[in-house]
Order: sequence, then C-alpha cells, then structure tokens
Amino acid sequence: MNTKYSNDIEIARSYYNSPDAHNFYYRVWGGEDLHLGIYKSADEDIYTASRRAVDRIAGCVDRIDENTKVIDFGGGFSGSARHLAKKFGCHVTVVNLSETENDRGRKMNREQGLNHLIEVVDGSYDAVPFEDGSFDVVWSEDAILHSGNKEKVISEAARLLKPGGDLVFSDPMQTDHCDEKVLQPVYDRIKLSSLASPATYKELAKKAGLKEVNFEQLQDQLVLHYSRVLEETKKNEEELLKYVSREYLENMKKGLKYWIEGGKADNLTWGIFHFKN
Repeated sequence: MNTKYSNDIEIARSYYNSPDAHNFYYRVWGGEDLHLGIYKSADEDIYTASRRAVDRIAGCVDRIDENTKVIDFGGGFSGSARHLAKKFGCHVTVVNLSETENDRGRKMNREQGLNHLIEVVDGSYDAVPFEDGSFDVVWSEDAILHSGNKEKVISEAARLLKPGGDLVFSDPMQTDHCDEKVLQPVYDRIKLSSLASPATYKELAKKAGLKEVNFEQLQDQLVLHYSRVLEETKKNEEELLKYVSREYLENMKKGLKYWIEGGKADNLTWGIFHFKN
C-alpha cells in the first residue's frame, strides 16, 4: 500500500489501477474520458456526450488561451487535458492517482503530439505538489466524490489558484434534502460514508475564500448518462468479457442501477460548479 495516500484515496487508486476498471472505462467511454456526459438525446453515444461536458465546463471560464495554466484534479486518461490543449493551446497539469491510467494518458499525449503541453503527475488532489497561486484554472470532472476529506480538496484548489482564478468542476452528489439512509448501497459501492451535496460544496468553497459564480444542476443528465452506460454494458457484454471479469461486470450493472434509481428518486444529482478566487 502506498502510505502517502489516505485510506479513501488508496481505495480509489487500487480500483482505478485494476485491469477490470481500466479496461471497462477505456472501452465503454471511447478511450478519452471517465466522466459523465451531457446528452442531446437518450440514444446519443457516450463519447460525444462526454466531449460535450468538457466544452460546457470550459465555457464557464471567460478566457483560456496559450498563456493559461490549468490543473486537472483526477484527470483519468488525460482526455480533458488533451481536449483543452488542442482547442486552446493552454498548458495542463494532470494530477491523478492511478498510475495505470497515467501511463496510458502519457502514451496518448505523445501519440497526439501534445506532450509539450500536458504534464501528468502521479498523485492525489488533497496534497498537490505545487506552490500557492500556480494556476489560472483548477479543473475537475467527477473525481472529488472519491475523497473522504472534500474540505481539504477545495482548500487545495483555492491555494493553487492565482488571484482572479477559476475553480470549475462537476461531481455526482446527493441532493441537499436527501435522507442519507437510502443511499447506503451507493456509499457501499464507492466505499465512502457519504457524498457531498450542492450545499456542501458551496459552503466549503465559501470557507476557502472562493466566490460562487454559478451552479448548473443537471440531474436529468446523471440519469441519462448511467442509463446509457448500462445499455452499452449489456449490449456489448460478450465482447467486454474478453477484457473484464464477469464478477466486475455484474457488480457494475448493479452499481449503475443504484445511480439511475437514486437520480429518478431525487436523491442523487450532478452538476457543474464555478467559483472564483
């Protein structure tokens, strides 16, 4: 066990380093992303919807150009970093806990001619090895939920931002009014005792000295996304079993149903936050 990580982060690291998880996300999401998508229709492909989510989050920031320094908390295969680097020419630092994902990300960065714009760091977003005020934008997509100390993550984001810098992130959450007891299957699935809510993140950002710019709640997209992933998993199950264990796929299908049911019952939500330093 890598002792520099907290227990919750180590659990997430071990999961995303596993061959089952790595192969599942890489093949079902289209090779670039691991995060939720924004869908125009219920049958749209996951890759396109996931790319649209990156653009929606980037659109929160007034200006991204070749002089912008971005840090991505939990960037997976570095797919969002490549998208930003290609589109804006900005420099992106990806801090991600899975060495397996990072190796694939670095390889794809080189293959796509973006190695000079993207730095991939093996590490955790609750202890980032950079000086205060190093970045114009702190970015994260659906990764902060894995931390058992979300206050630390948000305070790290605030510490790293330059004056006037932007914190933009999405995350699956429980709703502000949710009875936590009904979400125990979800907590068990992600091996945490709770999820944040929109109110939680707003309060943590305020405590860290950040100003709220906007929160776009996209609960319907959470249900759509996990429904699409479940559909694709079932449709391609025989092919996936060449790369992923049957036990993993069965557990994944159960977990996806929990997210779908939770969203439909108004206990789970998803959205995009924008705060300013």
